[in-house]
Amino acid sequence: MTDINVPVSVLNLAPVRLGQSMREAVESMVDLAQAVEKMGYERYWIAEHHNTSTLVSSATSILMKHTLEHTDSIRVGSGGIMLPNHSPLVVAEQFGTMATIYPDRLDLGLGRAPGTDMLTASALRRSQSDTVHSFPDDVQALLTYFGPEERQGYVKANLGIDTNIPIYILGSSTDSAVLAAKLGLPYVFAAHFAPAHMEEAISIYRRDFQPSEYLDSPYMMVCLNVIAAESDDEARFEQTTMQQFFLNVVRGARQPLSPPVENMDDIWNPREKEMASSMSSATLLGSKSSVRDQFMRFQEKYAVQEIMAVSYIYDPGKQKRSYEMLKEVVQNK
Repeated sequence: MTDINVPVSVLNLAPVRLGQSMREAVESMVDLAQAVEKMGYERYWIAEHHNTSTLVSSATSILMKHTLEHTDSIRVGSGGIMLPNHSPLVVAEQFGTMATIYPDRLDLGLGRAPGTDMLTASALRRSQSDTVHSFPDDVQALLTYFGPEERQGYVKANLGIDTNIPIYILGSSTDSAVLAAKLGLPYVFAAHFAPAHMEEAISIYRRDFQPSEYLDSPYMMVCLNVIAAESDDEARFEQTTMQQFFLNVVRGARQPLSPPVENMDDIWNPREKEMASSMSSATLLGSKSSVRDQFMRFQEKYAVQEIMAVSYIYDPGKQKRSYEMLKEVVQNK
């Protein structure tokens, strides 16, 4: 029988719901962290996005610190820190400081994309050179900054030394799979918005993985959308919030996270439907039994070590219930 009792974690892009202020969106982010901590979720990661009025996840490390302050045990991490936007030394100092205050509770997920449009990326970057290509060197620098004293150079992140903050390579293509395998680091695939290369990336990572001081064998995490509800029909209704979210991405629109609607065909055209649906195709959807069946099929095929779930549900109570049902599924309750 397929083992579905794997760790489950949460990714939050920290969206602003229709009718919410940005402060209320931050409060919702913390409220969800507290709820999933009580449910026994492994980790709670916060994204990095810039120049969008519908997400409050632009200063990720500050949101992480705020979440750590208001939780007790759940691991808090970045999903991710987009390294082209940041100096590795600054990241090491920020995370080293948090690890000093909250030991053994931090994860550092690293991405090579800017998390925004190119004009904003240009405004964010520390230099005008293409820092995407320095990503492998920047990852290596962070591994050094968090490592033992004897490996440090002249420039140190003093609060980061010996913290050994776990580093995860994030990716939505095969490039990051190659890097994660080469460095012997855990790999997290962003199937929640870019599922097309998931199977190939998982295969490359496992095939090419080189054991390291950080990891003996591949640790594969996949981020999936999850919309669980009391019935399949209710889940399909709640799914329309997520469909509107991805329609905004397709259109380049800036609409807050919106309530569900009866008929999406009143809102999108066939081409928009196709594009939004392809982006969100990696979704566990339905009643608890339906989600269990879908998850079992997923695990039969991919046997990943951990699932990270993102749930775009407008009603906070129903969102929490969705996470609760997913936890019950993996615990076979």
